[in-house]
Amino acid sequence: MQENRYLQQLANLNVIESAQVVLPDLVMLRTAIANVCFVGQPGSADWVLVDAGVHFFGGRIADTADELFNGPPKAIVLTHGHFDHVGSVKELAERWDVPVYAHELELPFLTGQDNYVEPDPSVGGGLLARMSFLYPNDGIDLGGRVQALPQDNSVPGMPGWKWIHTPGHTAGHVAFFREQDRALIAGDAFITTRQESALAVLVQELEVHGPPVYFTPDWAAAWDSVKRLAALRPQFAVTGHGLPMGGAELQQGLEKLAREFDTMAIPKHGRYVH
Repeated sequence: MQENRYLQQLANLNVIESAQVVLPDLVMLRTAIANVCFVGQPGSADWVLVDAGVHFFGGRIADTADELFNGPPKAIVLTHGHFDHVGSVKELAERWDVPVYAHELELPFLTGQDNYVEPDPSVGGGLLARMSFLYPNDGIDLGGRVQALPQDNSVPGMPGWKWIHTPGHTAGHVAFFREQDRALIAGDAFITTRQESALAVLVQELEVHGPPVYFTPDWAAAWDSVKRLAALRPQFAVTGHGLPMGGAELQQGLEKLAREFDTMAIPKHGRYVH
């Protein structure tokens, strides 16, 4: 399929970076166009993988885990189920024999019952947006391995963290927040690069940006989600795309995005804009 050839081309791009330590127990790894997080103290056997990157990166993720930890993770948790966040989840969940957790509204897309809306290449903004018609929108089937996140907002295997429902980019999108140090794993609720632009992605130009426009169908909910995360005043953030960000730069950028989301994030036209 044309889509699979495109994913293979992504995997062949020379854009893989070394794992980046954000906090002593939070490490980010970039997989072509999307990030994954390893949450846990290096050297321990108590850790969790957040998201699973694009297809063909399972080996790279597993090798990094072997370098960091002493054994498989307790679980894989997902911010959402888009192709660039679950590309290697089947391979890794089977390799490690671990459960996968996601918001209950994501489960239809992770059990083969439903597909996401089609991406919208008409939104503009750059080459990656124009090419988005190639991006898979099909759900995957994890069967009984995938479970809903606990109703009490705790995160299995991640003590001290809580999940926050941040819909808009998808109906069941979640972010993960730790009050102790105000660390945030935001998924695609907001990101720190202009994902629509191939140049911005290649050089990892740092900016607080709304969710990828070509795959966001509910802009009112997406704005509410950004407001919710801005109110947390995170001190550190890892997003689904782009480099980690922290301190005043993060807080001020996120507050501005929350205020001016309609002009900064919502495209002027597109099938899902209205």
